[in-house]
Amino acid sequence: MKHLLLQFAAGVATVTLNRPEVRNAFNDEVIAEMMAVFHELGQRTEVRCVVLAANGPAFCAGADLNWMKRMAGYTRDENIADATALARMLEIVFRCPKPTIARVQGDVYAGGCGLVAACDIAVSVDTAQYCLSETRLGLIPATISPYVIRAMGARAAHRWFLTAERFGAAEAHRIGLVHEVVTADQLDGKVAEVAQALVQAGPAAVTACKQLVHDVAGHDITAPLIQRTVEGIADIRVSEEGREGIRSFLEKRKPAWMLPS
Repeated sequence: MKHLLLQFAAGVATVTLNRPEVRNAFNDEVIAEMMAVFHELGQRTEVRCVVLAANGPAFCAGADLNWMKRMAGYTRDENIADATALARMLEIVFRCPKPTIARVQGDVYAGGCGLVAACDIAVSVDTAQYCLSETRLGLIPATISPYVIRAMGARAAHRWFLTAERFGAAEAHRIGLVHEVVTADQLDGKVAEVAQALVQAGPAAVTACKQLVHDVAGHDITAPLIQRTVEGIADIRVSEEGREGIRSFLEKRKPAWMLPS
């Protein structure tokens, strides 16, 4: 890969954005690499969780300037094709069967906020600044909006989408865009702590639980929804992993899926 680094250790895959010279801004090449690597990691049984990290002072500054220059001359059809690729990349991250953690070590702008929101869990350094800057350019954060609004809620989105103001990590935490805010020297430890919690859980259960959140969040509590939840718990209880989890608990031993420490 040209723009990403990939590391794997003890069930944790780390994908690192590696374009610090442009503040890890993405272009069509980065989008293609992200789609490929998250699709692959989602299928690998030895991967228990995926950490999305970045090198340099910024996590992600959104769209690359040279890419934006090319887009300035695009027709509407070309813009649709271009935006579809970005939308597909965000969806692949969001729907990755493996749990994902955003390790936010620096500033996050525009489309970078979409990457953070598309991950299941986000841990941010306390000095990071966030900005949904699109309206300053006469644009809108359309492609990232399903993920960012899902994370921060409509009320917060009205403020930060419309004004394009910067806000700090504490505000990102308050509105739900990130889950944890830590100092720079605590960042790796906190990410490792969360990753270890995911690795220790039943891998099939984690995947099913992630899908459960997708299926239930934002939907009315109807009879069909309740029935799906009933069938969901019944299916997992009779699965091999579910039976092993219950047996190991009753027998006071570690379940078979636990990796050696």
